[in-house]
Amino acid sequence: MQNNSEKQGKLVQTIGLTSAIVLVISSVIGTGVFKKIAPMSAELQSPGLVLTAWLVAGLISLAGTLSNAEVASMLADSGGDFVYYRKIYNRFFAFLFGWTNFAVIRTASIASIAYVFAQSLNSLIPIPNSSPEMSEMSFLGLHFLDNLGIKLVAIALIVFLTYFNTKGLKLGEKLSNTLVTLMIIVMLGIIILGLTSSVGNWEYLKQNSVKFNPEEMQGGTLFKALALACLSAFWGYEGWNSVGYIGGEIKNPQRNLPLALTIGMIIIIAMYMMMNFVYLYILPIDEFIKIHETKNGIGAVAVVTHFLGSWGGVLISCLILVTTFNCTSSTILLASRLFYAMSHEKMFFKHVDYIHPKYNTPSKALALQAVWASLLVLSGTFDQLTDMLIFAAFIFYGATTFGVFILRKKMPDAPRPYKVIAYPFVPAIFILFCIVLLVNTLMERPNEALIGLGLMATGLPFYFYWKSKEGN
Repeated sequence: MQNNSEKQGKLVQTIGLTSAIVLVISSVIGTGVFKKIAPMSAELQSPGLVLTAWLVAGLISLAGTLSNAEVASMLADSGGDFVYYRKIYNRFFAFLFGWTNFAVIRTASIASIAYVFAQSLNSLIPIPNSSPEMSEMSFLGLHFLDNLGIKLVAIALIVFLTYFNTKGLKLGEKLSNTLVTLMIIVMLGIIILGLTSSVGNWEYLKQNSVKFNPEEMQGGTLFKALALACLSAFWGYEGWNSVGYIGGEIKNPQRNLPLALTIGMIIIIAMYMMMNFVYLYILPIDEFIKIHETKNGIGAVAVVTHFLGSWGGVLISCLILVTTFNCTSSTILLASRLFYAMSHEKMFFKHVDYIHPKYNTPSKALALQAVWASLLVLSGTFDQLTDMLIFAAFIFYGATTFGVFILRKKMPDAPRPYKVIAYPFVPAIFILFCIVLLVNTLMERPNEALIGLGLMATGLPFYFYWKSKEGN
């Protein structure tokens, strides 16, 4: 029962398997596959190790996806992991997940991806920028007017896509289908042209950086370097669980949601491996290290410009525009359902569980999400926030996977349309990795870990306030 008396519509199951797969792909492929080759090269200094890091991160993400799929097949509903946690653990842990996603994870992701879209547009069509005097102005230590032109374009994109996704789920579905098809065609074209290009060299794939020291890069040092490089790769894989937020709008979700998660992630891993293989075939790894050190450029743009010339640079810039536009749209569409579900359970701001009577979309959740994401764009803190919340994100990823074991014990006879393969090894491996990552982050980057936990804790006053209002 809704908690307000306004005339409302309802969420309708309209998304089929193919569209669900497309939404998984479009919510993941954004900026990581184009930008992370440079910092990963600087960290590992070896083409083989860079490809290994992408593969390891992909397989670990797939293990988490397969585990998530079993839980989703049993508990699929609008809100995704928020609904799962409420049934597996308790309302408090579910609230922490939802609040952290609203405060930072999803809204900061929207802000970050929209900002990269604006930066890419600026590389093609220069956007007027704020004056040095305006850029220096600050409020609470934040430079709201710095890069104001790019920030305003990013905000305009968020507002436009929020309005677009308010007009109905089918519109967002059609947009994702079109853009993902275009995106994959262009990426496959780059892969084929790159592998057949005369400027490529198979030796580049074997040549380590001139700075590479095989005696140092082993044991604990190698493990730490791979762990840090995998963190970069995980940003590229981030968002695979978001499609669970629209579980209540997917046809036959108990079957189609697990299939969409699994098939979507396998396609993404394959595309990422091929793209990074081409990067390292076209340019020696030291070129990517230089890009990282100068902090001036995107690895993928340098690669395509090198073997296709100036028009190739325009092509890859347009591809980044398409992927960031699509990823921003999908994240806006999917994340809003989480905040709707929280409000519906009276664990979020009042009336956010409103469903538009004409378009059957959570219009007020979409609007609130857009306001907060736009403020994060202006603040310029979105990248720092998402870096700090990687720690918190893996707490939740691990909790969902641990739910597989809990549900197998609590509900052994419940229907499971999908069962994770190689149980209990696949979920156990993912949980073990989450524990290692959390411990390593606490030891190597304690400030980021503690700030991440602190950001989660900002929701506590809201939780106890909303809890006190229950039954009123």
